[in-house]
Amino acid sequence: MGINLTDQDKATVRTAAYGAVSLMAAAGAAGAAGSPHKVATQGSIALASATGPIGYVLAEKSKIKGLNGKSVAEIADRVLPALTEAMSVLKKQDPAEAANFRGTVLVALDAGSRTGKNQAGPVMAEMTRKITDALDAA
Repeated sequence: MGINLTDQDKATVRTAAYGAVSLMAAAGAAGAAGSPHKVATQGSIALASATGPIGYVLAEKSKIKGLNGKSVAEIADRVLPALTEAMSVLKKQDPAEAANFRGTVLVALDAGSRTGKNQAGPVMAEMTRKITDALDAA
């Protein structure tokens, strides 16, 4: 492994990645992409397929706090800053691994958004844009 993450860094990375999937599931509930459960399942499967150091971090079994908000806004308030923070931490240690993390999250979003009969609707597209902006803000 080329990176040395603290337990807090690892928690931030997991919160960011799984939180992004949670946000897409919430957006899927509002759109025509299918059930939120299917969105979350497909996104989580994609995250479980991650490789490299990020794959190991995402595979660790741990409780991720703060993803059961009462609204999408409440979840976003926790997840979007975590995405930016995770990218900042990873860029400082290994830019290639930061790119791996970014790609992994975007693949998970794409997998989750393809669960319905149609392509992602405007609600999921907008959530993807917000998540991408948070990843790129670092």
